[in-house]
Amino acid sequence: MKLLDRIIQYITGIIFIISGAVKLNDPAGTAIKLHEYFDVFSSDISPIFEHFIPFSLFFSILLSSLEILLGLALLIGWRKRLTRGLLAAMIIFFGFLTFYSAYYNKVTDCGCFGDAIKFTPWESFTKDVLLGVFVFYLIARNGVKDYFTDAGRNLMMALCMAACAVIAYMAIEHLPFVDFRPFKVGVNIPEAMQPSAPFIYSYTMEKDGQQVTLKEYPTDTTYKFVSMKLENPEAQPTILDFSIWNDDGDFTGYALQGAKLFIISNNITLADLAAFEKIKHLTDAVSEQVEPMLLTSSTTEQVAPVREQYQLNSPIYFGDDTVLKTIIRANPGIVLVKDGTILGKWHYNDCPDPQTILSLIKE
Repeated sequence: MKLLDRIIQYITGIIFIISGAVKLNDPAGTAIKLHEYFDVFSSDISPIFEHFIPFSLFFSILLSSLEILLGLALLIGWRKRLTRGLLAAMIIFFGFLTFYSAYYNKVTDCGCFGDAIKFTPWESFTKDVLLGVFVFYLIARNGVKDYFTDAGRNLMMALCMAACAVIAYMAIEHLPFVDFRPFKVGVNIPEAMQPSAPFIYSYTMEKDGQQVTLKEYPTDTTYKFVSMKLENPEAQPTILDFSIWNDDGDFTGYALQGAKLFIISNNITLADLAAFEKIKHLTDAVSEQVEPMLLTSSTTEQVAPVREQYQLNSPIYFGDDTVLKTIIRANPGIVLVKDGTILGKWHYNDCPDPQTILSLIKE
């Protein structure tokens, strides 16, 4: 049994560390997911959850860091009773979130492993149930072995806490260390908007009170259609909703032709406006070789004063708020695209020099 205890201890600890690390890699993305939960709960459960929405980023960092710290604490046996109690509380909390998502079909992606691994709501809930079994097994068995000395464990926990703070700060003030989203550098957007293979469907039909599943839609009109299922969902495009427009029409195709420098501010009212000073110098220096495009989900009335104040030499284009936040976790952010391929992405704190932009489009 001791071997089983060790295996469950290691598996549970490692899963918590991986789950927290993936989310802490992109705290802004985790905050978006928590915002969705708070918004749903405020309308379905209690308006009090509205007060949590402004603190979504704080809770994102707190919960992600806590997952990592508790995972490490479990692996090394730091304060075993406290660790197991907090793990039980956390798995009950996450279990409630994932069950609510699955049962009521409210938040269809829990973000359990950020954008790195996608789970359906029921898959997420099943994962939490399994982890819950592991955690409560360890509680019942008192089966956590400790390693190192007390001083060594305390030092490791302190260093881990400091590392979490640094990682969160760097990911927020710059960009995520690893980009798991569909708009990462190197992706060709037009290609990613196409299915990787022809779709294959199966059809559930009813005839004479019996349901059958067919690989092709029947020509026999006595069959009654019940439902259809996509058998190869992995063939779906990784980018589904990229679209650019303004009052003159759709500019999606135009945005993916030639060299473009996307200046993205999904919500101009929340942007760091001082960053537009550096962006203005950059766009002026490269505009003959690269066309700047200011992309936003804000209204023209909101964007026009900023564009005029900083004399940005780009017309205003619009995109979906969620898509723009998915493209880059910065407001404003800078994205270099050539013939639809993403060549570079920069946080406004890391505004590139003109030579970097020009050298990338010549490669």
